[in-house]
Amino acid sequence: MKTDSIFYRLFQELPGIFFELIGNPPQTAETYQFSSIEIKQTAFRIDGVFLPTQGEENPIYFVEVQFQTDTEIYSRLFSEISLYLRQNKPKNSWRGVVIYPNRSLDTADIKNYSEFFASQRISRIYLNELGETASLPVGIATMKLVVDEEETAITSARQLIDRTQQEINIEPQRRQLLELIETILVYKFPMMSRQEIEGMFGLSDLKQTRVYQEGKQEGKQEGAREEKFRMIPLLLRLGLSFEETAKELGLSLEEIQQEMQKQSPSQDI
Repeated sequence: MKTDSIFYRLFQELPGIFFELIGNPPQTAETYQFSSIEIKQTAFRIDGVFLPTQGEENPIYFVEVQFQTDTEIYSRLFSEISLYLRQNKPKNSWRGVVIYPNRSLDTADIKNYSEFFASQRISRIYLNELGETASLPVGIATMKLVVDEEETAITSARQLIDRTQQEINIEPQRRQLLELIETILVYKFPMMSRQEIEGMFGLSDLKQTRVYQEGKQEGKQEGAREEKFRMIPLLLRLGLSFEETAKELGLSLEEIQQEMQKQSPSQDI
């Protein structure tokens, strides 16, 4: 899975989730700007940095997402932070957060940096220890979906989709969460077909996701008739009438009826 890109997108689009993760109110994100920062004249790049947009009392947060064993992660992280502080001379204090999928990957020696961990200037978060998905805030539960076992991930994803629809009232945020869930599923289950992923979404939310829009766009392109016909059973199962399905796919009602007769010749369509 391309976890770096997933977490970068998550923190970029929904920064409040990060602050929930570290125990702060999600509204804290309103006073921060998130980005990935390259340290000048070196090969260092910090995964993510939350820079305060106001108030010197708000700390800078350096974020590292670590999904593989790295015995040098802390020496590298402190080198990156030190170079950033030297080059930029910020007035704000700073904190570091390292996110692991599980504790077993946290193998680097911290003896030269123990004071930073003891003072909690550096925090470590293990996603698989956050608790039961159903008891977590929707945003954090979406983050935990990345590390869920395959046999439970689909059930968790369906629950998250339902919770997103019920609990998230802000339309752009709801759409972003749905697209993140979709992206995680695409990476987590590369053999899962588009129809299977689409089938996990309710009709109203399905239409908002990138995979539906891409499929619909493909279906509208010249010569993509197979793609259109492939989506007919899915849309009908999701509750569209023959007329609505025809309108969505740019086909005639007769074409919809004929296609369903071919797929179910024994049924009276």
